[in-house]
Amino acid sequence: MPEQHLKPKKVDHARMKELVREMLIALGENPDREGLLETPRRIANFWRDFIEYDAGKLDTTFASVRHNQMVAVTGMRVWSMCEHHMLPFWCDVSVAYIAEDKVLGLSKFARIAHKNAHALSLQEKLVADISDDLKNYLETENIAVMAKGEHLCMTMRGIRTPHRMISSALNGQFLQPETRAEFMQLVNASDSVSR
Repeated sequence: MPEQHLKPKKVDHARMKELVREMLIALGENPDREGLLETPRRIANFWRDFIEYDAGKLDTTFASVRHNQMVAVTGMRVWSMCEHHMLPFWCDVSVAYIAEDKVLGLSKFARIAHKNAHALSLQEKLVADISDDLKNYLETENIAVMAKGEHLCMTMRGIRTPHRMISSALNGQFLQPETRAEFMQLVNASDSVSR
């Protein structure tokens, strides 16, 4: 299936610099002092790099060697930005699918995860979007995605508590208890190896 062609978002770099300068003034800072002089440009550059991120080719697939084989990729760390507070959150993303007619190139899992993380988002939306992309590229419903992450909007503000949020999107055969359990076992096994 061809890649979906959505109009890419563009950051207004000049306007972003103006807004950061205004924000610094609103915070009681002097944007013309030495330490802050380049801050508007740096922040505008960050947002341009973040929002206009290019994940490269996402849909490289190969003929499946064997049908009904579970393929899992775990521990892919991505960073995103909470759409409620515009603060960062990170997630370790794990994906799995039951191979049918095709398999996806290994690097494409990370590319898909990063592509979806480069937006103002929520962890639940991130997981659902990764799942939808995998269903489209692999042309199967047999997809599982799980993310375990920490959100700085909770860690550094409000309740100020370290935490792990876990969210998942299970589809097709992964709704069956045995397949779900196998996926969870693979994710948990990879978590214990990485510690």
